[in-house]
Amino acid sequence: MELSKKVGLIVPIYNASRFLRECFDSILNQSYQNLEIVLVDDGSTDKESVEIAKEYVQRDLRFVLFVKKKWWARKC
Repeated sequence: MELSKKVGLIVPIYNASRFLRECFDSILNQSYQNLEIVLVDDGSTDKESVEIAKEYVQRDLRFVLFVKKKWWARKC
């Protein structure tokens, strides 16, 4: 039996709470299951985006979340 190769998906998140559940559910419903889904929040100002992403990280171990503050916000 040949092992299927792991595919990495990178999903950028920035104030996208309206679309995240649909996006993540669509990924989860794919027939190919050997995935690593990397969620990258680049300083969303809405708290819902990160909270939704955290839900999916807790629900499915293939999800990984990175939260990055805007670099320019520190300089102001």
